[in-house]
Amino acid sequence: MKSDMPGKRLSRQMILGVLVIGMGLLFLLDNMDIWDFGRALQFWPMAFIVVGVIKLFDTNSSDGVILGSALILVGVLMLLDRLGLVYFSWRAIWPVMLIALGASVVYRAVSGQRVVSAALKDALGSNDVVDVTAILGGFERRIGSAHFKGGEITAVMGGCALDLRGAQIETEAVINVFVLCGGITLKCPPHWTVVLHGTPIMGGFTDKTAPPADTSKRLIVRGHAIMGGVEVRN
Repeated sequence: MKSDMPGKRLSRQMILGVLVIGMGLLFLLDNMDIWDFGRALQFWPMAFIVVGVIKLFDTNSSDGVILGSALILVGVLMLLDRLGLVYFSWRAIWPVMLIALGASVVYRAVSGQRVVSAALKDALGSNDVVDVTAILGGFERRIGSAHFKGGEITAVMGGCALDLRGAQIETEAVINVFVLCGGITLKCPPHWTVVLHGTPIMGGFTDKTAPPADTSKRLIVRGHAIMGGVEVRN
């Protein structure tokens, strides 16, 4: 699945690089007594905006776009509240999440995407590409596709476990992951070669698979783990 274009990867790396440089400059100015970094802490909701932007650059699905937009909206509202321009509290987050969920359902209905049972999806062969979003909950699924291509997995304050040991790939499959305060576990066959191209931010990517004798089948895992983890094992 060639969904992750070089230009898109470069954009994500630029965002993370600029963020790290900005944090370093703030700490440097604070250490030199030029500027009080403590004043900047009141703008911590910018973290929601940054994470939302990263998600927008890191997704190819409607759910990912809605999630990224919702994070940006929450960050903007909280920032405006800090500046005294609007009133916003944590109690407003739940309605925003409900709105985002409803928007996702409406978008799927308008675009003709239907929610079907796992058994029917297996029968239709739609397991070739996965599109999983777990928010404040857990998701477990077994994939038995004969032509697995990859897909996208998002876990926000939740967990996702994907069992790919019954799946087959022709040469290469790409899974884009996004974890925020959660975890993703992937189980793959022992004859697959796992390639991790993830960016951990106070999180981690772990490969616990055994090196296969044949390297013709590759599973590439890309994305971000923010205060969370991604684990791949046999």
